[in-house]
Amino acid sequence: MQSLSNIKAEREFEFSEADFKFLSSLAYEKTGIVLSENKKDLVYGRLARRLRSLGLSSFADYCKLFDTDSASDEMSQLINAITTNLTSFFRESHHFEHLQGEVKKLENKKLRIWSAACSSGMEPYSIAMTLKPLINAGWDAKILATDIDSNMLATGSAGEYAVVEYERIPEEYKKFATANGNKIKVAEELKELIAFKQLNLLEEWPMKGPFDAIFCRNVMIYFDKETKQKLIDRMADMLKPEGWLYIGHSENLHGISDRFELTGRTIYRRVK
Repeated sequence: MQSLSNIKAEREFEFSEADFKFLSSLAYEKTGIVLSENKKDLVYGRLARRLRSLGLSSFADYCKLFDTDSASDEMSQLINAITTNLTSFFRESHHFEHLQGEVKKLENKKLRIWSAACSSGMEPYSIAMTLKPLINAGWDAKILATDIDSNMLATGSAGEYAVVEYERIPEEYKKFATANGNKIKVAEELKELIAFKQLNLLEEWPMKGPFDAIFCRNVMIYFDKETKQKLIDRMADMLKPEGWLYIGHSENLHGISDRFELTGRTIYRRVK
């Protein structure tokens, strides 16, 4: 069996501790994502493809790109590479069931929902499917879908996915997606409800709100406590009083914010 040192020696590109610290600091500064030491191999694997594409021979050369005029363009490529995008239709289905039950109680029949880390778009499309019966009954609903990864936003805007995803759509909503060969395409009537926009959650938010509900799932796991606190406080400001916040299955707001009340499994209501 090869030792770890031998495996590292066989790497295609030289990747020093200084290179990793530079890139992890840059990622934290721009996105709030914490890349701990145990993520070093992951960073290498995801960025090695970028080095090949650029014809570079080392990570030191790659790091130098961020001191050039093309730094902003390369930052987008770096962010796309290091962000993890794991999603599916109706993931954590109890959130969509809860949303459907709560919005029916609203009196003004106007809904504004934000999918704050929409990844490839299956989350906002799941929201749209959930709300479509209400919309057909005359409700005014719009969904804002944002993500930092431009590649994922392009997939969401196209609304095309691997056919295996079709099986994750509940039977009652399958009519909103059409299978064709090894792909499925979501219905245009769903796409019309969603605005896909690129957004870095750490930077300025151009939207005004307020929202009836925000989905921010499996995002905080990448942030330190200070970043989480700032993010959740800003989201509370974006929600209507008693608006809903849905977070990931391994996340919670304990010690993060007192502006929300836990009302169900990873379901919070704004109280302040």
